[in-house]
Amino acid sequence: MMIFAISINSVFAMGAIPESANAWLQFVPFAIVLAIFYFIILLPMKKKQQKVQQFLDALKVNDLIVTTGGIYGQVTRLGEQRIQIQIADKVRIEVARSAIGGYQGQEPVQEPAGARDS
Repeated sequence: MMIFAISINSVFAMGAIPESANAWLQFVPFAIVLAIFYFIILLPMKKKQQKVQQFLDALKVNDLIVTTGGIYGQVTRLGEQRIQIQIADKVRIEVARSAIGGYQGQEPVQEPAGARDS
């Protein structure tokens, strides 16, 4: 048991920064981890959100769309927060603008509603 404790202490000692080293040197690994996190996770998410916002801003009346819940329809009226879509003859519903997933027959701009839960 004593040998195990000595070997663990020597491992931690190898990772320790010598006292003669600059104190800022301790923050370099932390900064590298933050940079990796930003470029791998946050930046792609930000680009995806911009793409979705551009899509929602470009919507116009008579566009054939699909909601994130899977409802197919044609845009009949645009509002700030809601969009009215016609899903059948004389059947119109209002959905949140953020619920529009993409154009019919094209790749979705937003994930379907069930895909986020998984």
